[in-house]
Amino acid sequence: MTAATLQLFTHPACLEHHTGSAHVESPQRLAVILQALREACPDLDWRQAPRASREHLLRVHTPELLDRVLAPVSSGLLALDPDTVVSPGSAEAALRAAGAGIAAVDAVLGGQARRAFCAVRPPGHHATASTAMGFCLLNNIVIAARHALDAHGLRRVAIVDFDVHHGNGTQAIFESEPRVAYASSHQSPLYPGTGARRETGCGNVFNAPLPPGADGGAFCAVWEKELLPALNAFAPQLLFISAGFDGHRRDPLADLRLEVEDFAWLSQALVALSRRRCGGRIVSMLEGGYDLTALADSCLAHVKALRQPDPEP
Repeated sequence: MTAATLQLFTHPACLEHHTGSAHVESPQRLAVILQALREACPDLDWRQAPRASREHLLRVHTPELLDRVLAPVSSGLLALDPDTVVSPGSAEAALRAAGAGIAAVDAVLGGQARRAFCAVRPPGHHATASTAMGFCLLNNIVIAARHALDAHGLRRVAIVDFDVHHGNGTQAIFESEPRVAYASSHQSPLYPGTGARRETGCGNVFNAPLPPGADGGAFCAVWEKELLPALNAFAPQLLFISAGFDGHRRDPLADLRLEVEDFAWLSQALVALSRRRCGGRIVSMLEGGYDLTALADSCLAHVKALRQPDPEP
């Protein structure tokens, strides 16, 4: 059986994480992405995300965090902080979002797919080992990367993060782990206030902050001149992507001036890097993006790049 170029992991439960009518991290974010993908890519290989097990989650998060974010909520909304909310469907959504990344790793490393995209929410890259924050309950990309290291025995994995907000949780969890490289472009100053160039971990963290108003030229330049060469030198065996599309010029939460074409360019460059270094293997997971039109268009461009077939050897 020939492996699929791309498998897409999602679950209806991710639409049941409700955050309140005024919250930008809404179920509509995922709904517009799924609609755009079904219309533009009707032949996609859709997969249902399983639940992550508590064992998987404890490799990354403290028991206290799990007890807090996965506790039953009988009705209404419960604010964990001013930005981060749980509701009756949130625990199941979080377990499916984390489980999507685990299943995607198994599919890609097991040869069922070359690449995978996880269309899930809540997002994850702000969650630290012990704190849910920034709309994020569990750190989905870290849980997936830890699974690749622990269950599959990989020695080097890289996480690329082009969300407009720095992935402070991902960096904090892995900054002393030499088997993981973390490369991020992000607006600065901006929430959560981390991601300075001087933050280099154990030599495995590469941050490229961009000033408010930076456009696609500046964005592509830092990737082409700084971050992609660093990732190439690290030579990962599997590439992870925290795919946030809130750097788009239409996004209400930030001030970069990116266009859909900039996300397409970087996505294509990451596929090319993965072909050189890790047999084309990528696991990408949705993070931010809060203008619904820009989000759907940008995510579609990302997925189209991921599903391009690899050239014949």
